[in-house]
Amino acid sequence: MSTAYPLPTNLSKTTVANTASLLRIVALGLISAAAIASRLFAVINFESIIHEFDPWFNYRATRVLAAKGFYEFWNWFDPTAWYPLGRVVGGTVYPGLMATSGVIYNFLHAFNLPVDIRNICVLLAPGFSALTAWATYMFTKEMKDESAGLLAAAFIGIVPGYISRSVAGSYDNEAIAIFLLMFTFYCWIKALKTGSALFGTLAAVFYFYMVAAWGGYAFITNMIPVHALALMLMGRFSSRLYVAYCSWYAIGTLSSMQVPFVGFQPVRTSEHMGALGVFGLLQIVAFAQLARSHLSSKQFQNLLTVAVIVMGVVGTFGFIALTYMGWIAPWTGRFYSLWDTGYAKKYIPIIASVSEHQPTAWPSFFMDLQFLIFLFPAGVVLCFRELRDEHVFVIIYAVVASYFAGVMVRLMLTLTPVVCVASAVAFSSLMDTYLDPTQPEAEGESRPAEVDASAASNGSTASTASKKEKEKAKKPAAGGALSDIVAATSSSKKSKGVWGLDTRLVVIAHSLLMLGFFVFHCTWVTSSAYSSPSVVLASTNADGSQHIIDDFREAYYWLRQNTAEDAVVMSWWDYGYQIAGMADRPTLVDNNTWNNTHIATVGKAMSSSEEVAYPILRKHDVDYVLVIFGGLLGYSGDDINKFLWMVRIAQGVWPDEIQEPNYFTPQGEYRVDDRASSAMRNSLMYKMSYYRFAELFGGGQAVDRVRQQTMPKTGPTLDYLDEAFTSENWIVRIYQVRKEDDLGRDLKSANAFAQGKKRKRTKPVSKRRAITV
Repeated sequence: MSTAYPLPTNLSKTTVANTASLLRIVALGLISAAAIASRLFAVINFESIIHEFDPWFNYRATRVLAAKGFYEFWNWFDPTAWYPLGRVVGGTVYPGLMATSGVIYNFLHAFNLPVDIRNICVLLAPGFSALTAWATYMFTKEMKDESAGLLAAAFIGIVPGYISRSVAGSYDNEAIAIFLLMFTFYCWIKALKTGSALFGTLAAVFYFYMVAAWGGYAFITNMIPVHALALMLMGRFSSRLYVAYCSWYAIGTLSSMQVPFVGFQPVRTSEHMGALGVFGLLQIVAFAQLARSHLSSKQFQNLLTVAVIVMGVVGTFGFIALTYMGWIAPWTGRFYSLWDTGYAKKYIPIIASVSEHQPTAWPSFFMDLQFLIFLFPAGVVLCFRELRDEHVFVIIYAVVASYFAGVMVRLMLTLTPVVCVASAVAFSSLMDTYLDPTQPEAEGESRPAEVDASAASNGSTASTASKKEKEKAKKPAAGGALSDIVAATSSSKKSKGVWGLDTRLVVIAHSLLMLGFFVFHCTWVTSSAYSSPSVVLASTNADGSQHIIDDFREAYYWLRQNTAEDAVVMSWWDYGYQIAGMADRPTLVDNNTWNNTHIATVGKAMSSSEEVAYPILRKHDVDYVLVIFGGLLGYSGDDINKFLWMVRIAQGVWPDEIQEPNYFTPQGEYRVDDRASSAMRNSLMYKMSYYRFAELFGGGQAVDRVRQQTMPKTGPTLDYLDEAFTSENWIVRIYQVRKEDDLGRDLKSANAFAQGKKRKRTKPVSKRRAITV
């Protein structure tokens, strides 16, 4: 073990090694504790609750698994989802997350520890963040050394780019996926360096776990083949590469096909063909190596030329033919959206409507990575210095992840680990340089050994040296700055180091200061931006105290307590999982988004007039309609701001009936005030959002605090729906769909007649003639 400063001579190497191992274990323990603690702000500031939208389905499915067992979960049909279609959950879900929580639940109960399944789900992501820090340490140690590994573990333990998807309550697939990603990559690098089939098999096992846990497993499926292909193109094919890749691909592919939701995709979809192609290419290269050892150079050259041409033609035409026949599925729309950022908005608006699928803004990189974004390129450059096989992997990973993180906000999660690894390599190299007490020698100075050697030299050596100096003096000085660079990078042995203790202290102090700023930034971002559950909002009172806004749970509890168990609720798909999880009521659409036509039907109902929307509601047995409105409180994530996506999705299915330009003013503005278009004012979404809104202002001017627009004093009226519930802050509004009129009249006419009968009756005028005498 190399040390910057000399150790006492009475210490044995075993003692030093054991002490260093103990310190590393303690450091990793502290890093793990910090990683877990930094993710508990949500529980401390609010309560132990499931966050966001997708985690509510995962939690609901995990409850089924914990209560009824894995077999019942695997065959679970959910009749309340996508009414009236239902959903086969076991065949349409990645079960790794639920299975992990189920195993932990059963393990704890086997030791008579009655931990509730909800608390396991809430705390699963913080627990796995500690494992992620350990996996990152192991991976980075293969790149440089243990010190860089500890830095990488500390970085990924608190960096906001990873915390954003792993806070307490964020019970989503990414909670365990990043650990599986890093450990699979570690096993791959270890298998490649040692040529071990054992580590290749471990990489395959954890790859299978990743496939069962997250749809982002395709990143691993393509990263490892790209790395293997790059090594072959660099002329680095070896038996180690052959053993590592073949053991990973063969076992990993067969294992991944056991997940029902994946099935035969590894051998029938274009996203997986790259891995299969590299596997075949490895066999060809290995055969070529074998043939070279048994054939002459001329025979081998002829065989290689013919084999390359034949296999290239057969492979290309075979791929085209299988794709044309439908055996190999073509590239999906999600794949095209990664390369063309405008593709999803044009052709698949349901994908573009998700905020996580938008391109990443530049400030987001600094917010999620802080000063690591500046260290990251330096670490990648340092990988070029040695350029071992594992360094090639980090370089490829950095380039690919940087591009995808810029294309889609959600993929910042895949960039964060390699940023932490590369930044740790750079920062560790900086510390190694400035903590080393060795100072370079001044010009003209020589070491004692060199002085003795020069004194012992005889006259012949001196005469030879004088001749060389004369020849150098005769040559003109040329090259300038270029000669200086060449001299600096020459292989001649020179003393290296940093002059003076003060220089080292200044750099070290500034580096530690930057680390302090990084910790402060991560803590602030985590506590203020990433630890607020979407189902519970918070604001600050005038005195600085926290004010909790609990409209979502208030509305869902009202649904659970005041509606029939089979009452069907229609809302935009964002809230489907929450309604099913908290209100336990059937919904038309939810966050699975597998049926675009069903979602477009909801979009059509929301964007149409009452007369057009009512038959759609009755056809689908809708009893209640739920909308989110933030105009009173200033909540910008309401349905009016999402309304144009409903229009676009509906327009994709009914282009003749729903057209987006109709919802803009003639000047092309999206308005909700007096200048709003007639299609906008007559839409069901507009009427449900602003119904009775003007009454809150007591005759004054009503103002939408989100759109910052002045609303008409006379608000919209409803003929086909009745207001059933409005939450305290008007964020959630629920309307009950009226039944058909008993007399067969349309509800608008019946409503007008009912309102007419409520008018004050006047005394009828007598029609009798006056009697004259």
